[in-house]
Parts: sequence; structure tokens; C-alpha cells
Amino acid sequence: MNITVFLADDHAVLREGLKLLLESQNDIKVIGEAANGRDAVRQAAKLRPDVIIMDISMPELNGIDASYQIAESCPSTKIIILSMHSAPEHILHSLKAGARGYLLKESAGKEVVQAVRTVHSGGRYLSRKISDNLIDDYLQRYAGDDLDDPISRLSPREKEIMQLVAEGKSSMEIANIIFLSPKTVETYRSRLMQKLNVNDIAGLIKIALKLGMIQLE
Repeated sequence: MNITVFLADDHAVLREGLKLLLESQNDIKVIGEAANGRDAVRQAAKLRPDVIIMDISMPELNGIDASYQIAESCPSTKIIILSMHSAPEHILHSLKAGARGYLLKESAGKEVVQAVRTVHSGGRYLSRKISDNLIDDYLQRYAGDDLDDPISRLSPREKEIMQLVAEGKSSMEIANIIFLSPKTVETYRSRLMQKLNVNDIAGLIKIALKLGMIQLE
């Protein structure tokens, strides 16, 4: 039986490259693709793939927040985060979101097949360039709810709105995307900025960039 894989990344060339690599294997089949996190969540619920390879930085909903939603709606689906970031905080956020793998984009071509097979069989896969000692040290120092991290102060809805605001969308545009009233969006927006202790959009964007929620083109 084939291992079914879903690809979520906003770069079509990368998705095509990964698809070619994966489907060169007799036991792996790519059954769907998405260019943003919100679409990935919708399609995952419909297709129920064995494995999802998910970029962190995607429009509308980043890969980490999408992973939380997919882990809840499709608990049997294994998630591999695909990222250019090797900082411990990105890795930890991904694992807390339910990801079973973390793959660096620079080495994805060499490791993606092994990563898919490893997480599908119940294991955990981290790119070889990531230091296990670094992760262990970070987890020991900042385990659980003691993590001094601004994003941990936000609710899932606040994180969704934070990303959309950082992408430059208006309250009306956000309201249309997530099916809330503009007034409710404004309330969420004010509350999340208070929690993050920022006074303007520039400060919000700075945090979003640091956390990998958005990226500069």
C-alpha cells in the first residue's frame, strides 16, 4: 500500500521538485497540494493523507498554526515541517504543534524520502544538520508553559489574525477570510497587540518575522 503525501508550500517550483522526488519511489504517492496554510487545513480534512510536508512561512495561515488544526482534525496524519529556519524556537514550536518531523529546505532533496518513511512508521525525523544537543538544552531550559515566548500568550484565533495583519490585510479583508465581523476583528487585533506589548503594526511585523509566521520576499 502506498504512503499518501500532501504538499503545502507557497512556492510551486519547490512543490513540483518534492513531488518528483517522492513519486520516484514505488511506495509513495502525492495526492494533493496547497499554496497556503488555510487551504492545507481544508484539504487535509478531505483527503486524510498519511503524511503532510508543510512549509512554516505561508500566506493566510502559517505552517505551525495549520499544524495545530490538522493535528486536531486529522490525528492519524503525520506532519513534517519544512523550513529554512534552524533556530531552536522554530523547532520547538513545530514539535509542540504536533509535527513529527522537521526538515531544513537546504537538505530536503536528500532527506525527504527518509523523513516521510520515518514519520509514517511512527518515528520522529529531524534534519541531520540540526543539533540534538541544542534541542535538548532548549527543551530543558524552556519546557512546557514556562517558555518565555510572546506567541504562547495568544489564542489560536489571535495568532490567525496576527499573521493576517502582519501580511498587510485590512480588518474588512480579515473579516471576510475568517468569517467574523470587522468590529470583532478589531477587538482581537487590539487584544493581541496588548498581549504582545506592541504599539504599532511595525512591532507586530517584527515579531511575526522572528517567529517565521511571515517572511520577506
